[in-house]
Amino acid sequence: MGLDGYMATATVRPARPADVDEIVRIQATTWSTAYAGLVPAAAIEGLRTPAARAAWAAAVEAGEGHHVLVATEGAWTVGFCAAAPAREPEGAVPPSGPTLGPEAWAEISALLVEPRWGRRGHGGRLLATAAAHLREDGARYGLAWVPEADLASRSFYESAGWQLDGTVRVLDTGEGELREVRITGSLDLELR
Repeated sequence: MGLDGYMATATVRPARPADVDEIVRIQATTWSTAYAGLVPAAAIEGLRTPAARAAWAAAVEAGEGHHVLVATEGAWTVGFCAAAPAREPEGAVPPSGPTLGPEAWAEISALLVEPRWGRRGHGGRLLATAAAHLREDGARYGLAWVPEADLASRSFYESAGWQLDGTVRVLDTGEGELREVRITGSLDLELR
């Protein structure tokens, strides 16, 4: 409850062009906190550039099959998620049921909640809403790439029933390498 007995309403909705500045701000703020030391400062600062803003504006307007969602609490935008179809991941085994083909896969390419709004269910609402949209699009399985050292994100996806599938990729950050692990799971989520 707020100070006046008012509880702010938490929602998830499709992003609009007017949300792009908040998406850029949340990504840069969250990466500054969560990935300092993992990702070079110059790369994090690059998240605030006009090119980054243009990329998010294009993502918001991408259309069919591409989903950018924002989480809000009261009047504040507190997080966002981007999801879209994915190619069938090499070496991935569907978590259950038959292999349906490459169209059955979707990727959560970003899911971030600003740290000061964490632990309030926004991440779970974003993932559940993205999964519902992706299922409507025909996908059955999801994947996400997470920095290997990001135990909080790994734990979050595991709480939804997703698991590490043993695949690792190494990204060149310009000042070193960043190891990412792939997490896969059903889009019929088991959020706890």
